[in-house]
Amino acid sequence: MLHKHLNYYFRYLNHDVPAGVVVFLVALPLCLGIAVASGAPPFSGVVAGIVGGLIVSVFSGSQLSVSGPAAGLTVIVALAAEKYGFRGMLAATMLAGLMQLAMAVLRAGVIGAYFPSAVIKGMLAAIGVILIMKQLPHALGYDADAESDLSFVEDDSNATFSFVWEALGSLSLGAIVVSVVSLAILLLWETPLIKKNRFLSLAPAPLIAVLFGVAYNLLTTSAFPAFAIQAQHLVALPPISGPADFIGHLQLPDFSRLKDPEIFVTAATLALVGSLETLLSLEAADKLDPLKRTAPTNQELTAQGVGNFVSGMLGGLPITAVIVRSSANINAGAHTKIASIVHGALLLLSVMFLAHFLNMIPLACLAAVLLLTGYKLAKPQLLMEQYAKGFNQFAPFAITIAAILLTDLLKGIAIGMAVGLFFVLRANYFSAFTLTKDGRNYLLRLQKDLSFLHKAPLRATLESIDEGSYVVIDGARASFIDHDILEALQDFILAAGDDNISVELKNVRGLSGQNGSVRREGIESVVSCP
Repeated sequence: MLHKHLNYYFRYLNHDVPAGVVVFLVALPLCLGIAVASGAPPFSGVVAGIVGGLIVSVFSGSQLSVSGPAAGLTVIVALAAEKYGFRGMLAATMLAGLMQLAMAVLRAGVIGAYFPSAVIKGMLAAIGVILIMKQLPHALGYDADAESDLSFVEDDSNATFSFVWEALGSLSLGAIVVSVVSLAILLLWETPLIKKNRFLSLAPAPLIAVLFGVAYNLLTTSAFPAFAIQAQHLVALPPISGPADFIGHLQLPDFSRLKDPEIFVTAATLALVGSLETLLSLEAADKLDPLKRTAPTNQELTAQGVGNFVSGMLGGLPITAVIVRSSANINAGAHTKIASIVHGALLLLSVMFLAHFLNMIPLACLAAVLLLTGYKLAKPQLLMEQYAKGFNQFAPFAITIAAILLTDLLKGIAIGMAVGLFFVLRANYFSAFTLTKDGRNYLLRLQKDLSFLHKAPLRATLESIDEGSYVVIDGARASFIDHDILEALQDFILAAGDDNISVELKNVRGLSGQNGSVRREGIESVVSCP
């Protein structure tokens, strides 16, 4: 059996190895940029990418999904690092991994289906807005306070906006040039002009942007120092030379933080949001798979749990399956998980032996990549699409965005879920039953599940029936009728004789009524009731 599996993987090496190289080139700037956006050392982002490639891919049931640090977790990671310190955040990541393993054991792979899509889209859009606001200082080369520039969160809720405003007073021309040109490159690479060119389309846009940034800074440093980007606005990986040095720079979690009960809340948030993003990315990757393979969700939770536990133990950021890297993997022609493993191996080799080169990358390049990522998460088209779906979809979406921006991610999601649940109950409440009138004949049709919430409007509807009428109560479409509803119907039947009302029951279990016939000719009105 093992031999059969090995043959399967070896068969597609000519596709998977080149695809792995492409994914590596896409992932490297994202790993570095997401680490900086999270207020964490760039090294931690690369460690997470390595674990995603070499560990998660092995345990995953998906052949094409690629895992690594994700933009969707930057807010939580930044808050955790601010509150518990970087090593405390690592402890939360490790705990999140254990929670994901527990979720897999409990068969919680279907959890994504229980979150309204409007709330999930609102969460991602809010993260996109925050990414844009927090990357603007890097794109502008804000030099007033280099240390705070690397921090994702501030002390007050208005700091994000004030921070960007302050950045306008201290600009770096070099950083602006790099970020603007990098954005132009990223946008140009999405046009048909580049996509139709076989040679240029093979080169990942983030890599081209990074190469431009490095070339620009090398040129200006030697020839035009006034336009050069300052050292504090370059990637700052530790000076690593070889495997032993790499191991020496790994950091362990701060286990003393486990005494703080609040860190378990942070870990649970990481586990929940990370699992949601993973399951959504997994579903998207399955749809893009040319062979239409379906990855087992609970096995993916196991893989992510192992990955986050290992990443936290080694000093890496939290991990999820990431659709950007997964789609790049599929578009590059990958057939199996070997491509993701190759990308992880190349990340490992790059940080071991090319740290000096990576430290030449301007943060403005990475900011451009993340600005475009944030825009794609929160693009106006998404707003219009949600609006077109109606108020029941738009309201939870918009309120989730506002709640996250005004509070924090966990509270915002909770508020969004509450609003989403309200609209589900509201829709169910107003379509539970209908009353049709034809002269003195009435048809009360129970449409779906009826709970105690429908008792009051049902009583009001029954009271509106005229004396001397003939009423048919049809429960054929109702799969569940609560005892309170049955009680209200029974009370109506018992009192019907006083008003000379005849009642016929059809498919209503638990009640007894009179037999009769109902004439349906010449319907006068149809009254939709809650």
